[in-house]
Amino acid sequence: MLTVAYDGTNYSGWQYQPGKDTIEGVLNAELSRLLAEDIKVIGASRTDAGVHAEGAIAVFDTSSRIPGEKFSYALNQSLPEDIVIRKSEEVASDFHPRRVDCRKTYRYSIWNDTFPMPTNSRYTYWVYTNLDTTAMQQAAEYFVGEHDFAAFCSAAADVSSTVRTIYEMKVESAAHRIDIYVTGSGFLYNMVRIIAGTLIEVGEGKIAPDDIPAIISSCDRSKAGKTAPAKGLTLIGYNQ
Repeated sequence: MLTVAYDGTNYSGWQYQPGKDTIEGVLNAELSRLLAEDIKVIGASRTDAGVHAEGAIAVFDTSSRIPGEKFSYALNQSLPEDIVIRKSEEVASDFHPRRVDCRKTYRYSIWNDTFPMPTNSRYTYWVYTNLDTTAMQQAAEYFVGEHDFAAFCSAAADVSSTVRTIYEMKVESAAHRIDIYVTGSGFLYNMVRIIAGTLIEVGEGKIAPDDIPAIISSCDRSKAGKTAPAKGLTLIGYNQ
């Protein structure tokens, strides 16, 4: 099992796509080269183009005798600098990252100032209007629990159910940076980015915090806010 961190700016998301640079594609190529086997990793989740990660999970099978903890050292010598294996370890042969009950945490980061900051522009969404973080936190609390999140799901999603559980949401701010943390059992397509976009509109005074329950119960995508840009989103990691 690999714990992978990456800057998603230059990639077309996690999932392998012929003719495009993806995180999965790079890992498959480097592992296949290293082990002289046809390796296909299985990721715990599939981030979109431009989304980043600090603790993505991927597993693969190999007949190699290389100790599990050594793969991180071997791979990091050849991987591009925007992909790093933070940890590697051997897991049970029947372990599947998408069949394990766990809590997944994302962070959406906003730079709230008159002008953008170039040193973090790849990882934050710049909003120049002053945001009310107290109102944003009040709104965030309404998302906690099991709900039908159809209003916060892009139309392209192909899922059997739009019911998901959010365990915790918090809005933290320091200086000009605002971070929205969302922990849940799983997320719909663009769900966190739509929640972030909605909270931004709350911060701007366009949506009242106590409007959130009605938006959720409407199951109507048009009632929620805009989808915030991918670059502000980072997959933090998983906790079982």
